[in-house]
Amino acid sequence: MDVEQAQTAAPGEKRGGWITFPFILGNMFGTSVAIFGVTSNFMVYLIKQFNVGGVDAAQINNIVNGCSNLAPIAGAVLSDSSLGCFVVVVASSFLSLLGMVLFTLTATVGSLRPPPCPPGANACKSPSPGQNAVLYLAVALGCAGTGGTRFNLATMGANQFDNPRDQNVFFNWYFFVMYVAGIIATTAVVYVQDNVSWGWGFGICTAANAASVVVLLLGAGYYRGATPGGSPYVGLARVLVAATRKWRVAAAREEATEVEYYCGSSSGEKHKVPTGSFRKESPKAEATLEVIRQYCRCSRAVDLGWGERRL
Repeated sequence: MDVEQAQTAAPGEKRGGWITFPFILGNMFGTSVAIFGVTSNFMVYLIKQFNVGGVDAAQINNIVNGCSNLAPIAGAVLSDSSLGCFVVVVASSFLSLLGMVLFTLTATVGSLRPPPCPPGANACKSPSPGQNAVLYLAVALGCAGTGGTRFNLATMGANQFDNPRDQNVFFNWYFFVMYVAGIIATTAVVYVQDNVSWGWGFGICTAANAASVVVLLLGAGYYRGATPGGSPYVGLARVLVAATRKWRVAAAREEATEVEYYCGSSSGEKHKVPTGSFRKESPKAEATLEVIRQYCRCSRAVDLGWGERRL
């Protein structure tokens, strides 16, 4: 990329552009090393250090992986609906760091894990409820950190650019850095865990996570913020609730105007009255729109699929 592109920012804005690039990707690299370094060898840790059976360890590991993959949905909804990307990413990075600290403590403090299983023993001592609580709290914090950072960081980074080409370049580097971090975590960090000690392995994850938080905060003065626009899931849920509660309400009069159909405010956003064919061909749809306008914009009904051809 040339110098002019490297200094790209929104017209009239002093923030955003490529100056934010190293801070965002630095945070992604550190958090990815930490998360992948724990999850990629978590089943082995359960078996060797917590005396969990192979089948149970596999089931727990699958649940953890599933939660880690579903958590970004909750993080995205929270970011879009109220808090914004930066707040969610910072909070999630700190939660992930707390989880890494707890993992390190379980590996270094003997009272936080069961005694080692003697070689050839038929039965090993299971972890106590308190030991399980600390371990699963660490897992929960790690999942929360993944949920708030994985894709919110990508959105936050894309918001720093107006040029679509710059956004494409950013996404290329974003996923490249994420996969490089995953490779490092699943090779070097796992090697340390298996051949040096679990304490050192988790300590590396903690250090990487802490460095990622510092790097992210160092760039706080350069990020361009985006005002949360509200989660689409909330709007669609309002449509369903309103339509269910007042499904049999009489249809609106034919000469209803745009003002009567629009409820709520959204600066700079224009909304149109439903078309004539929509209103004449489907009285039930017309009645539904007349009711749900008390709860949300009529455009939400169209977003849900209640369009002219579908009712």
